[in-house]
Amino acid sequence: MSDASHAAAAPPSALVDRGERARHLDPRYLIAFLITLVLVAAQLRYNMLGSYDRLLLALGVCVATEALLSVFDRGRLTNLLSAYISGISLTLLVKPQGGALWPFALGGFLAISSKYVLRYRDNHLWNPTNFAVTALLLLAPDRVSVLSHQFGNDVVTNMVIWVFGLIIAARVGVLHITLTYVASFLLLNSVRATVLGLPVLPEIAPITGPMYQLFIFFMITDPRTIVHGRRRQIMVAVLIAVMEMLIRFASDQGWPLPVAFNAAPAFLALALVGPVAKWIDLRRGRAMEGRAIYGTAE
Repeated sequence: MSDASHAAAAPPSALVDRGERARHLDPRYLIAFLITLVLVAAQLRYNMLGSYDRLLLALGVCVATEALLSVFDRGRLTNLLSAYISGISLTLLVKPQGGALWPFALGGFLAISSKYVLRYRDNHLWNPTNFAVTALLLLAPDRVSVLSHQFGNDVVTNMVIWVFGLIIAARVGVLHITLTYVASFLLLNSVRATVLGLPVLPEIAPITGPMYQLFIFFMITDPRTIVHGRRRQIMVAVLIAVMEMLIRFASDQGWPLPVAFNAAPAFLALALVGPVAKWIDLRRGRAMEGRAIYGTAE
């Protein structure tokens, strides 16, 4: 029997259930598809991995840490998609000096354990990969760098990733965060370049690069660490872009910043702004629950 015949024969309730399941698909599946697409494109087009040791190590540590901590903390094995996404993201982003493997093991452990240790009211505050990469840059700036030009600038490859990324961001419901950040980045850094007398195009060009692709599609839009409410999400995206611009401005002025701030200002901006915004959001949510309980909700 054809698929059409099956669909016709299915009772209306079954069709409704299928539609509901499609609409409520865990966004992590779509994000996992996109990060896999980025990995495959990076390897096939630019041979970015070199060897597969770093991929296997990062994935292995992330998955093992997630499995062990979830069983210890919750008494059951949790969905491992988050560990998969973190493992691939670390493989793509972390570039250790001399081909060392330890940053992938340490980064994987830091990424996943941060979800279980650095929590507030049963919510983790940092995007796991953002926390791990930032920590590595701060702890070992002379040993670890991040993805920059290694992905190349092939238009077709980048267009494929951007098209799929925008579609999936829209499907997950976070497209407004991506677009707000991109618009804020372009505006703020154009103003910064103009004020400092720098050419504008080189200052805004990084937004099209691979590091920013991973940043705007996997970090700043992480469904588990963004705040509630469209307006607040837009506000936080603007604040992150402002913080990044200030970091870049301070670097332009020659202020003595840690190497990590110069290496990945967007990552540091998210690591500074995101957790504070999430903490305030969680406190606000608890306060609103309290007002509702006592009959004083707005």
